[in-house]
Amino acid sequence: MSLSELRAKDVMIRELLTITPEERVAAARLRMVRNNIGALPVVEGDILVGIITHRDTTLVEPNGLLLKVRDIMSKNIITITKETTLKEITNIMKQTGFQRLPVVENKKLVGLVTQSCIINAIADSL
Repeated sequence: MSLSELRAKDVMIRELLTITPEERVAAARLRMVRNNIGALPVVEGDILVGIITHRDTTLVEPNGLLLKVRDIMSKNIITITKETTLKEITNIMKQTGFQRLPVVENKKLVGLVTQSCIINAIADSL
């Protein structure tokens, strides 16, 4: 499959670590560090309600680690669908500077496309 044919469903991470809005920022940070990831989608059930990044957790130190995730998570998130093309994804990332885009269907989180996903897809096509 050529790069121009690839869609989010072809490159996305399907098995995601997530966190709830009621958990502590310290728990989010620990989960990211232990799993070597830069962000966690914030969900209520399967519904995406925000995203928290490792950077977010470092900006609130030291007392901010006791806050709840909902207090510092980004709520206005740009999302994509499984059918979003790789070209559209890279354009969104270029325009916004976002390093990851959640993939949703009917508000339900189904995946995540990261810059690493895109690099892997390019490497596989060479």
